[in-house]
Amino acid sequence: MAHELGACSHRPPCPGCPRLFEPGLPEVARARLAPIAQRAGIEMPSLVMGEATGFRHRARLSIRGRARSPKIGIFQRDSHRIVDIPNCLVHHPLINRVAGAIKRAIRATDTTPYADTPHRGEIRSAQIVVERRSQTAQVVLVGNADTPAPLQDLFGELTRELGDELHSLWWNGNPDRTNTILGPHWRHLHGPEAVCETISGAQVFYPPGAFGQSNLDLAEQMTRDASAFIPDGASIAEYYAGCGAMGLSWVERASHVAFNEVGADSLRGLAIGIEQLPKAVQARTQVHAGGADEHTSLATQADVVVADPPRKGLCPALRDTLYATPPSRVIYLSCGLDAFVRDANLILDAGKLQLRALSAYAFIRHSDHVETLAVFDRV
Repeated sequence: MAHELGACSHRPPCPGCPRLFEPGLPEVARARLAPIAQRAGIEMPSLVMGEATGFRHRARLSIRGRARSPKIGIFQRDSHRIVDIPNCLVHHPLINRVAGAIKRAIRATDTTPYADTPHRGEIRSAQIVVERRSQTAQVVLVGNADTPAPLQDLFGELTRELGDELHSLWWNGNPDRTNTILGPHWRHLHGPEAVCETISGAQVFYPPGAFGQSNLDLAEQMTRDASAFIPDGASIAEYYAGCGAMGLSWVERASHVAFNEVGADSLRGLAIGIEQLPKAVQARTQVHAGGADEHTSLATQADVVVADPPRKGLCPALRDTLYATPPSRVIYLSCGLDAFVRDANLILDAGKLQLRALSAYAFIRHSDHVETLAVFDRV
């Protein structure tokens, strides 16, 4: 059978795809979503799966080993033993090529990879983002220092290795003992300020420190599906807006879009995206920086509230506002199944919103992870 365990040369020990090529909604997701669908009297969602391979346009990879034999990949489950994944099936092929180029550059410059226990080494990890339209890669090299000096030779060698496939090169400094990939220090070394993606007709810009979906094709599908529930001429309040991957595509047919976002890098990307709009369309936008709990009044002034929170779900203040004074429609995109089930039940318990539609998406294909799109209408 073509889709057996052996179809991936990195399994085991790579833990990245526990449901490799298994079809359908994961049982854990089915068990959580079935009571919500039954309570609302709607059908259980099928799983929108997208491409099976090469779909991941964004990756953060750890770098370990030795200067002469570096390893680039992810950690085995519950350990700091790295799995080298040069031929990852789910990565866009350019990500694999960039990882190979980083290895060659490390060997050529005798750059020392990071070692966790002694907290030594010069290069800790890499973030690689593929820009679809140019088929080039935004590359962030994460060093174990608060200045880029130890990696200067590596920057030049990697630039030569990648040539025309390099979109931009960045240094990030993370000198602390931590499992967090990116540190607080940044330096822009080469190329454009942000990756540009066209999503549902809108130009969306991603600086390297901003959040972006790794499965862009499926993210665009979810945006199109959500768009079907946005009436022409509606006023929209979008919480957790990020770089504007959804809201920027709705501005031209909305009466007003209020964006709320807390991340500085995402706000910078959002500002670049708004600057690309015609002046008359820009006038329909407003950006409210800060946490969602600081701007709950936006929800009371909008026809449609859109929320795409992190895995912990809606902040209590926003959730309480939706209970008390719900808009005509709430579109809730969730990347955390437990948080969505909690929030959905609390919203339905309040009795002022009813669940109209529910969809599920396999953003991290071959895993138990499921993201949801839920549409609530005011009773």
